[in-house]
Amino acid sequence: MSPRPALPSSRWLAYALVGAGALLMLAPFYVMFVFATQSRTDIFSVPPPLWFGDDLLANLRLLGERIPFWRSVGWSLYVALMSTALTLLFCAMGGYAFAMFEFRFKRPLFALVLGTMLLPSFMSMIPSFMVMDLLGWIDEPRALYLPGAANAFGIFLMRQYARSAVPKELIEAARMDGCGELGIFVRIVLPLLKPALGTLGLIAFIGSWNNFVGPLIVLRSPEHFTLPLALRLLQNPVDTEWGALIAGAAVATLPLIALFMLASRQLIAGLTAGAVK
Repeated sequence: MSPRPALPSSRWLAYALVGAGALLMLAPFYVMFVFATQSRTDIFSVPPPLWFGDDLLANLRLLGERIPFWRSVGWSLYVALMSTALTLLFCAMGGYAFAMFEFRFKRPLFALVLGTMLLPSFMSMIPSFMVMDLLGWIDEPRALYLPGAANAFGIFLMRQYARSAVPKELIEAARMDGCGELGIFVRIVLPLLKPALGTLGLIAFIGSWNNFVGPLIVLRSPEHFTLPLALRLLQNPVDTEWGALIAGAAVATLPLIALFMLASRQLIAGLTAGAVK
């Protein structure tokens, strides 16, 4: 049996660069989880601690005393799930319509949808607040997930994927068999869009979970604060409990890390689907 050929030096160099980059990206997470187990005094000691301490439970207990932490975790989960579900529904419907139907002003409307992606997000802050105030949705969690459900990126992603993954012949055959448009969408289109739906769902969940500006604009009561806004309450110029703050940030990061580890392959597959034929 002949020995396996040795890897070229360029391949080893590429592995070394990728490994170094991975370590650099993971280092902040490691430091965050270490500091989450330390007291404020230990965090600011010189040199700082580089291994886990014994103050994690004390920091979590302090979180519950200073802010409604676990209630905020529940609100963040509720808003993120509702935002993800509505985004998947409306964007899938919009993308399917732009991909498979022919109607008047289709191209200008799609160009208008894409044009909204060029607007800076800060330009919508004041109009969003005025609309939410007019609807009476100030300090209501629905103001966080209803307005942005049909976003331009999601519609564009669904449209591009539907054009490559949903055969028009299959849609026509279903219509000839007497299946209605809603039945076609639910029974045929949605199963074919699963990779793109997984990608969009992951992006929507992460964006909603990390959203800080939206809750800052529309929420008023601490009982309704989502997690990023609640953690901001811990910061003050005099007495910031950095151990508790970092512990809260670590707890907020855990669901995202688990979600990404479970769905990273699907995320990459959904983003690159249709790019190469």
